[in-house]
Amino acid sequence: MTAPPTGSARGALSPAARDAALAGLADSELDVLVIGGGVVGCGAALDAVTRGLRTGLVEGRDWASGTSSRSSKLVHGGLRYLEMLDFGLVAEALAERSLLLRRLAPHLVRPVPFLYPLQHRVWERGYVGAGVTLYDTMSLLSGAARGLPRHRHLSRRAALREAPALRPDALVGAVQYWDAQVDDARHTMAIARTAAAHGALCANRARVVELLRQGERVTGAVVRDLETGRDVRVRARQVVNATGVWTDDTQALAATRGQFQVRASKGVHLVIPRDRIHSSTGLILRTATSVLFVIPWGRHWIIGTTDTDWHLDKSHPAVSARDVGYLLEQANRVLSQPLRPEDVEGVYAGLRPLLSGESDVTSKLSREHTVAHPVPGLVVVAGGKYTTYRVMARDAVDEAVRALDEKVPASVTEDVPLVGAEGFAALWNQRRLLAERSGLHAARIEHLLRRHGTLVHEVLALLDADPSLAQPLPGADDYLQVEAVYAVTHEGARHLDDVLTRRTRASIETWDRGVAAAPVVARLMAPLLGWSSDHEESEVRHYRARVAAEVEAQQQPDDETADAARLGAPDVVPVR
Repeated sequence: MTAPPTGSARGALSPAARDAALAGLADSELDVLVIGGGVVGCGAALDAVTRGLRTGLVEGRDWASGTSSRSSKLVHGGLRYLEMLDFGLVAEALAERSLLLRRLAPHLVRPVPFLYPLQHRVWERGYVGAGVTLYDTMSLLSGAARGLPRHRHLSRRAALREAPALRPDALVGAVQYWDAQVDDARHTMAIARTAAAHGALCANRARVVELLRQGERVTGAVVRDLETGRDVRVRARQVVNATGVWTDDTQALAATRGQFQVRASKGVHLVIPRDRIHSSTGLILRTATSVLFVIPWGRHWIIGTTDTDWHLDKSHPAVSARDVGYLLEQANRVLSQPLRPEDVEGVYAGLRPLLSGESDVTSKLSREHTVAHPVPGLVVVAGGKYTTYRVMARDAVDEAVRALDEKVPASVTEDVPLVGAEGFAALWNQRRLLAERSGLHAARIEHLLRRHGTLVHEVLALLDADPSLAQPLPGADDYLQVEAVYAVTHEGARHLDDVLTRRTRASIETWDRGVAAAPVVARLMAPLLGWSSDHEESEVRHYRARVAAEVEAQQQPDDETADAARLGAPDVVPVR
């Protein structure tokens, strides 16, 4: 076995590191405290700490537990924004796509092809072709096209060779183009871990319950450790509110009105087994109000998304039978073998934080982001899209820095690879040798590399110490037991749901949604987190109740009844 690179364990989000971070948050004044452990908040913490600022990052639940684990998992410029003439947003997103693919996270972000079926001769090919040509040209001009093929026009016969699942009468030809995809939850966690590696004090399950004030100025926050119930007073020269759809709620802690409001739009996704749709490429379909993606995802497809107003519970947006029916109906318009509700393996819903505007239709609201300084000491960042998280984070820290007395360096995050990225290309080329040395199948090594990058050495070191951890998780055999252990020791997992929903994707990629794996994962986590047998059993009960509530919600006819069903399983409460 090759030895792990020197220093690769830096930034491990271990239980001890979390305790040390909470203690550090209470010890001295920070330059910047970031509230919110989604992709923008983690990005802001990384941006701030790599400028030399004393930085803290707190998240009320788990890293990426809100919107940032429930996206369409695409890193893209957004073809539909070209149609809205939002050229600036598209160019910005394409440049960020390039950075992620080539430098920042090549182990987590990869190219993916999409086929756009054409239904009208002549004019539609010209219209769509012009849009995709502009997309590729903007990508090329920004230096963002490297590593991705250019689009191509296909006849109907050629399109059906790429996607035999399509009905021949559903298209007259097609255009194929390339974008990229990411495991959003793992990517967000990796940003937090990279921030920690550079010295940021990072704590999840640490909720801000009060903003500290001196007159009009925000001077810090009271942070509650939800694992112990203990409150920590954190002093900070600047506080950044990066809480997404919770922006208005966090803003209310400052007892002042915000300069803008955030509106939540629900996006539902279905997970379908790969054998249900015979295709070597993803699909993009136009709907009456937006677009629908059919996205390759390992041994599965992700079908999404919806775009509807949501005014109910923000923590657990529910998927209803109406949502499932709508997505299946849209996909079945072009499939020769229609999908049925029983083909749905898993579902998830996320809430997009859209800036409120005059439009009543959420799909027409801006995906631009806004940064504001509503009161001294408090910066708010909201809106935007997942792909441009780094730009949003940079702009938020720029605003915070303006209020600091000393000169602070400019952002450097475009040159800061995430943990696991450095040396990935070389290690990927050595994957066969790595398989031989580890005793694992080459396909297993590839899966681990795509999830952990060069940090795979740390995972394999755990296997050296305990070879029994090479067993797959029951009912979720894409994942090894060692990954559940590593999720606790290095990736900040505190509860069973963290491992089965975000560190792995067992909750949406298995027919039982991770229920069979739950007792085994809880048994592996218990000694690492000091759980009693009662606590271990409580975690398994809670997870089973959560799955049952989600399945029941999926049978309900509308948002209100689905939300009521989902709330039948409350959040886990530690057994103290």
